Amino acid sequence: MKALVEHIVKALVDQPDLVQVEAVEEGKNLTLQLTVHPDDMGKVIGKQGRTIKAIRSVVYAATPSQKVRLDIVD
Repeated sequence: MKALVEHIVKALVDQPDLVQVEAVEEGKNLTLQLTVHPDDMGKVIGKQGRTIKAIRSVVYAATPSQKVRLDIVD
């Protein structure tokens, strides 16, 4: 999952070297914490949150047996 999110987000931002995804597992729950450059934050979120919603939809579809949460960290 971590590699999938990194790949998608790096294609969207201007500074792909600063994209970091940290995975935290708590039982059956997986939390992915996404960090990007502050200037790229708007590109990842998108208009009215559409881009991040689409990324989350892909992540949720890829892991039907595990509950996944994708957070953007400042």
